[in-house]
Amino acid sequence: MKYRWELAPAQPLLANRLERELGVSPLLAQCLVNRGLDDPAPAASFLRPRLKHLADPDRIPNLSRAVERLWRAHDAGEPLVIFGDYDADGVTATALLLQVMRPLGWTVDPYLPHRLDEGYGLTRDAVANCLQRFPVRLVLAVDCGSTAVETIAWLNEQGVDVIVLDHHQVTDPPPAALALVNPQLGPEGPDGSRELCSAGLAFKLAHGLVRRGRAQNREAAERFDLKPLLDLVALGTIADLVPLTGENRMLVTAGLERLNGRARPGVRALAEVAAVKGDIRPWEVGFQLAPRLNAAGRLEDATEALDLLMAEDATRAEGLAHALDARNAERQNLERGIADEVIGALRARFNPAHDFAIVEGQLLWHVGVVGIVASRVLQEFYRPTLILGGDGHEWRGSGRSIEGFDLAAALRECDDLLLRHGGHAMAAGLTVRPENVPALRTRLNELARRTLRPDQLRPALRLDAMVNLDELTEASLAELDRLQPFGQGNPVIQVVVPGLSHRRPPQRVGRGQQHAKFWVGDGGTAVEVVWWGGSDKPWPEGRFDLAVVPQMNEFRGHRRTQLRLLDWRPAAAVS
Repeated sequence: MKYRWELAPAQPLLANRLERELGVSPLLAQCLVNRGLDDPAPAASFLRPRLKHLADPDRIPNLSRAVERLWRAHDAGEPLVIFGDYDADGVTATALLLQVMRPLGWTVDPYLPHRLDEGYGLTRDAVANCLQRFPVRLVLAVDCGSTAVETIAWLNEQGVDVIVLDHHQVTDPPPAALALVNPQLGPEGPDGSRELCSAGLAFKLAHGLVRRGRAQNREAAERFDLKPLLDLVALGTIADLVPLTGENRMLVTAGLERLNGRARPGVRALAEVAAVKGDIRPWEVGFQLAPRLNAAGRLEDATEALDLLMAEDATRAEGLAHALDARNAERQNLERGIADEVIGALRARFNPAHDFAIVEGQLLWHVGVVGIVASRVLQEFYRPTLILGGDGHEWRGSGRSIEGFDLAAALRECDDLLLRHGGHAMAAGLTVRPENVPALRTRLNELARRTLRPDQLRPALRLDAMVNLDELTEASLAELDRLQPFGQGNPVIQVVVPGLSHRRPPQRVGRGQQHAKFWVGDGGTAVEVVWWGGSDKPWPEGRFDLAVVPQMNEFRGHRRTQLRLLDWRPAAAVS
């Protein structure tokens, strides 16, 4: 799979203004412009994210109505249930709301559906089971419900009020919830509130509840501090891969500080089993903590993950963390087996000129890992991908998409073939009868063929600037760190370093010799380059350009510039 190098055009007029007014380097100014921050005021706010700049929670559509109904339940002693989702976003949002509402006097219980027995979202079976266990007249659905038209209509018939707190795309017509709290219903704005995930929305709802309580002179609300809950917001937001811009950036920046304080016993225990020794950053959340939180819900139900986040005792937290670690190892084995099977079969018959989308399913593929498998398949073939599994007359699946193809919208075009579906542009879930899978594959390919241009079928490698080695100093890299936290919507800095050559013989390194290490130069001193997984790929020869992530490497007390290789090309390719 060959990358499309996309070097951002230099914009000296815009960058020079940022240099003058913010006192930043040309490279940082260019990186800000590349991220749409060409005006000094929003650029300055981006570099200094503060919670005080969060927007009024009542700007979220229908949030004030939800706050009113919840306080009415509080004052009447009316119990409610939080119906959560089983992924990290849903679990952290559920935990956050429990840790706000219980201390403030609500009678509230959580219900997390069983992935295999009840499926994704606010399904009729799951809700019936929930109400049998908790016979309430008020349900707060978290991280689900925006497409549950039939289930919410049935709940209304039973006299049950439903509040939906969700960020996924909404059906047309929307479900008839008492309050559909979903930023997708509001206008796009500079605060980025439409990009909030459910953990962020839970924080906004909690803010709204506490603020209303303070306005009514309720003593418990006056005393309540929301800031210790920001660690949960950071976990859920990073795990759910929403853009780390706008309000998400403010929440995650503050939340990472809380995570690194490790005040929550569950976070301490989870970091220990995941062998996170240093700072917890987005990478550690996304690749070490979140997979373990997700593991329980992927295989059965997410109760252990919720219990871990709610645990107040270190010993109990340690036991739960080890259980999640074991489930994660089980999940990895399942995922690896299915991914190897799918990728092996596709390699034998994949036709890049004909196959614009991939739809694969098999009886007994574990539905808890099909989303991760879809991501692995997409990385290999770079096509919108649906992976399906099941054990009966209905198969459930997950999809991942590429830039330029809205997967949730495409599934709406396949509505007649599906039993249920929902999600957003880049990831979605669905339920389908196995006999409809061939027709779904054909339809999705037709939609992708009409939508995607040939150049969109190669992954883009977006590069911020072309720089010389002597520009990548410790001081310049420290300045670029002001753009952290990196993530969706604010990608890590990637640059082109042109006209290089080897200064020492390349080496294979790492366990199993699967990585490569080079020392390169452009006439000055040599700089170390690491290429993870690059030992079996063609290595640069002669004079070449490198696309890299510049970083500082610390080893035995010494710090030095290191380049993480993304791709290379012959130097003659420079235009």
